[in-house]
Amino acid sequence: MVWWEQGLRLLLAVVIGCVIGMERERKNRPAGLRTHVLVCVGASIIAIMESLIISDTISLNMNNMNTGIAVSYGRISAQVVSGIGFLGAGTIFISQKKIAGLTTAASLWNVACLGLAVGMGYYTLAVAGCLIVVITLALLQRVVHVNAVKHVEIKFIHRVETIAFINDYFQSIGVNVLDIDFHVENKGKYNLYTNIYTLDMQGKATYKDIVNKLSEYANIQGVRTRNT
Repeated sequence: MVWWEQGLRLLLAVVIGCVIGMERERKNRPAGLRTHVLVCVGASIIAIMESLIISDTISLNMNNMNTGIAVSYGRISAQVVSGIGFLGAGTIFISQKKIAGLTTAASLWNVACLGLAVGMGYYTLAVAGCLIVVITLALLQRVVHVNAVKHVEIKFIHRVETIAFINDYFQSIGVNVLDIDFHVENKGKYNLYTNIYTLDMQGKATYKDIVNKLSEYANIQGVRTRNT
């Protein structure tokens, strides 16, 4: 393998790491642009090194009338695929019983695999894999809609009319109320009610739309999203 081909493979690894890393960076995920580039380039270096070892071994055997020197192809690369799990685990965290970072961990593992593909010279496979990963991260969630259970905490006064407004609004946007947890505080002249709604988000309703709309109602004192 000539020097310029090694450089080309490393450059392509940088590009692939950038493309996937930028998508994660845009969504403010734990591992962003630099992490993905470094993982992809590192995996590519390992693959290039392994390819060079194989090439040198073959050349050595040919020049020395088959000395019997052998090398196990793929052992170093296999350690990259398994070892990247430790880095991926570092992007996964649990907060209030909610697991986050799984997708970023999966993207890191894919970037390592793509780096190996680039380093070994499988350019078409690497580019195709990069496109699939980017499409999955950026577009799949918009194309395939999955109903999600969300939690919204609403603080309000004037219980009867406000609850009627909230229920009518949820019904109008196609959101099903699965459960309600409530709390009442006496503020002297009035009662402050706190309802925590467990919502089955259907259709095109989003957290942002719900918070903005409910915040406009005069009787509602505060709205916030919750993980539990």
